[in-house]
Amino acid sequence: MIRERAAATLPGLLVVLVVLLALGFLVYALITQAFGDSPGIVITESLLIIGCCFLLAGVFVVNPNEGRVLQFFGDYVGTVSTPGLRWANPLYTKKRISLRVRNFESTKLKVNDNEGNPIEIAAVVVWRVVDTAEAVFEVDDYQNFVKVQTEAAVRNLATSYKYDAHEEDQMSLRGNTAAVAEHMKKEIQDRLSKAGVEVLEARISHLAYAPEIAQAMLQRQQAGAIIAARQRIVEGAVGMVQMALDMLSQRDILELDNERKAAMVSNLLVVLCGERSTQPVINTGTIYQ
Repeated sequence: MIRERAAATLPGLLVVLVVLLALGFLVYALITQAFGDSPGIVITESLLIIGCCFLLAGVFVVNPNEGRVLQFFGDYVGTVSTPGLRWANPLYTKKRISLRVRNFESTKLKVNDNEGNPIEIAAVVVWRVVDTAEAVFEVDDYQNFVKVQTEAAVRNLATSYKYDAHEEDQMSLRGNTAAVAEHMKKEIQDRLSKAGVEVLEARISHLAYAPEIAQAMLQRQQAGAIIAARQRIVEGAVGMVQMALDMLSQRDILELDNERKAAMVSNLLVVLCGERSTQPVINTGTIYQ
């Protein structure tokens, strides 16, 4: 693999000043000797002027957070990342590579989750180039490579988790967003490491059931929520009934046989678990009537 290395360059401003001074002197000498009897000197000075103009072609600008990949007839020379005006061999080709942080948002992908339910998912990836040599020479088009590999990683991630967990110890796309985002970042980074790209952040930007099953899944979620709420109500009601029976027994307020305890428990559960307000019935006799 080709790794990034620094290229040796010269300060461009210094080179420009030196070349311009030499060019001005040569032009002046050429003009003064143009009508002389030394054609060889005139030709030499003309060639030197052309050489100075050729040297100026080696001056280039490097912007902040930018790299220039230098090649000499196909051979990788190095990368220049020092901002400012720089000079290198005019025969070098200089390819501009941005080192700035970029965002990529994938399209809405329709895939099946771990249970086989069709879902729609999209992700946002924050990335940047950290190795210009790998970005240029290891892959054909590093920007397209980021796009394709990100979408492939998102598809693979969606098939690894359920959309929604029905048990507390299960991982799901909707319930464990932080863990899923970390998993997605690691998988995308593994795919993009050969392209000299660093993934700074990855997160899900869109997550929903596919339209054809959205209504059925909504009813399923509502049923699950109702069941969970009922379980919580029943647990609370049983605890309150147990507390009532224990307090009656401890304070010697009332002695109840098993049949009356069962009737009391039944009445309390009806009152505590019912959806509607209960209508009290006043017993004007004894507890056995």
